[in-house]
Amino acid sequence: MTKNNLQNKPYPLGAHIEEGGVRFSLVSKAAACGVLLYDRATGRQLMKLPFTAEERIGNIHCKLVRDLDAARIAYLFYEGDCLIPDERARVFIGKATYGKERTPEDLRAGFPTGEFDWGQDQCPRVPYRSMVGYCMHVRGFTRHTSSGVRNRGTFDGILEKIPYLKEIGVTTIELQPAYEFAEVPTKEERLNRLPTSAMPGELDTAGQNKLNYWGYKKGYYYTPKAAYAATKDPVTEFKALVKALHENRMELVMQFYFPHEVKRSEISEILRFWVLEYHVDGFHLLGDNLFADQLAKDDMLADTKIWYYHFDVDSIYGREEQPLFPHVAEYNDAWYYCMRGYLKGDGNTLGNVLYQMRHLPEKAGRIHYLTNYYGFTLADLVSYDHKHNEANGEDNRDGNDYNCSWNCGEEGVTRRQKVKKLREKQMKNALSMLMLSQSAPLIFMGDEFGNSQRGNNNPYCQDNAVTWLDWSGIEKNQTVFSFWKMLVDFRKKHPILRTEREMRLMDYISCGYPDLSYHGQNAWRAQTEGNCRHIGIMLCGKYAWSDQMREDDFLYLAFNMHWESHELALPKLPKGMRWEMVFSTETQNVEAQAGMDGKSKELSRKIPPRSIAVYISSVTGNADGEEEAVKREIAKGRKTVSSKRDMSQKLEKGGGRKAGMES
Repeated sequence: MTKNNLQNKPYPLGAHIEEGGVRFSLVSKAAACGVLLYDRATGRQLMKLPFTAEERIGNIHCKLVRDLDAARIAYLFYEGDCLIPDERARVFIGKATYGKERTPEDLRAGFPTGEFDWGQDQCPRVPYRSMVGYCMHVRGFTRHTSSGVRNRGTFDGILEKIPYLKEIGVTTIELQPAYEFAEVPTKEERLNRLPTSAMPGELDTAGQNKLNYWGYKKGYYYTPKAAYAATKDPVTEFKALVKALHENRMELVMQFYFPHEVKRSEISEILRFWVLEYHVDGFHLLGDNLFADQLAKDDMLADTKIWYYHFDVDSIYGREEQPLFPHVAEYNDAWYYCMRGYLKGDGNTLGNVLYQMRHLPEKAGRIHYLTNYYGFTLADLVSYDHKHNEANGEDNRDGNDYNCSWNCGEEGVTRRQKVKKLREKQMKNALSMLMLSQSAPLIFMGDEFGNSQRGNNNPYCQDNAVTWLDWSGIEKNQTVFSFWKMLVDFRKKHPILRTEREMRLMDYISCGYPDLSYHGQNAWRAQTEGNCRHIGIMLCGKYAWSDQMREDDFLYLAFNMHWESHELALPKLPKGMRWEMVFSTETQNVEAQAGMDGKSKELSRKIPPRSIAVYISSVTGNADGEEEAVKREIAKGRKTVSSKRDMSQKLEKGGGRKAGMES
């Protein structure tokens, strides 16, 4: 190594401004390689600068070019006669047109100009128990003319829709790949028949020349996608979106797909860059063997959300430590398939359903969803038995054959009112399952009002009305849309539906009721045999506080996914309280079969086929002041419960025995 080598600084890779000029670093095994400099305004080539032998360390070539005005130049690397865009470029010059192939000349890189005013920007850091996630495709979300935004299909279009996202209760947006990638297959991909996507099950050989609408391929990971910007400045537009979301106490989580050819050592650098430069709130990592546990241990990402299939939390946080802000979350299809099967009435599912609804991983969050960018949308889940991917041009061979769906009696679009009514109820059932489960719920864009993709469960190449969100569906499916907003509000008001830790099914604060209990035709006697598709779930609000002054209510969730009605018993409530029905997915009101004032030993309700009903405890009262007396008794009981809860927590921290706590 010569003296000149010692003066070179190969890292960071790419091109970076430093005192005295611009440093270029390229990883290449080629004997002849270098840098081409262009005038940023005219595109005229200014000079060709080859790397010398003295400027090579291992496979990294690095050169400091002095006296360059970075604001006025653009650059490309080269290897022999081949032009090489900088994979680590922060900016690509020029306005990109979506769907048009970009040659290496179109990917000349530059340097960001100007400083973005972040003001007092702060990441909201929404805890998983308070999160409502919304997965979207940047272009598909507002590209349809019905979106009504000024700049359709862009980051700015999402910004315009922030009031809508707040209206439907979204706290956390998950973006499909929004970093730069080539949606049109490159010449190399076409000639060498290289796949344009490496995600499993998406693409057959017939699809290698198709548009990659989703973007699951190796990308340029250090810059927002230019074709998703309304202006020539995607950097500023993306930052403005993040800042606006934060001002509205909303988060942005980005999907990053890393195929095998991406060096694992670089992934943490990419994630750190987006946190520092763009203030993003989290990452959903996609790809195999990403060493997600190691990424989660990165001290700089300790309060950044990281989602992956599974985590070893003891390795991340330590076996004895309970993190104040668990930032990792499991994101997999376990809840997805289980609840889909139950929704359509499969047998032998109830036991797993109850587990999936209450399960919370230790020291981690969990994202649960019934739909996502892959598979059927919610409307299609109740409208199709089979995938209909003919428009993809692969003879319907692509996509998953197992959708765990039911068309409610007729395939696809129908005029039969009976079928339409059942589909609407099934969508309400699905949304209820989503919002009444304990972990963090997430929906795919448009499912809140029943958007359809015409039975296509794999629209990876569809940049058209199939994937563009049709906003007129809000008016067409107003009933489902209103039901979704009601569910979000109900979940927000009842912290017993979103506890910090998994419920124990026991009375560990000695209040007379377990935190969670199951009931069948008789109270306290659950029926979970293989042929059972109905269950009553009671949540005791004494284990959760909505604020400093009030513990939550008792809730009773009556589930019946059988095609016949079933009796479910409601347990007796404390003296002076009664059950009241809050809502039911059945269109007709369910009449009581027994008094609901809490005086009877057991209350029975007949739950209609394929429906969900939710009941809440309320205080009875009369003109003689019984209501005030009951409230005083309840208030007195709260103090006792609070002290027992405090004792429970102390015993847990000190290793105290449950028996001692309960005594």
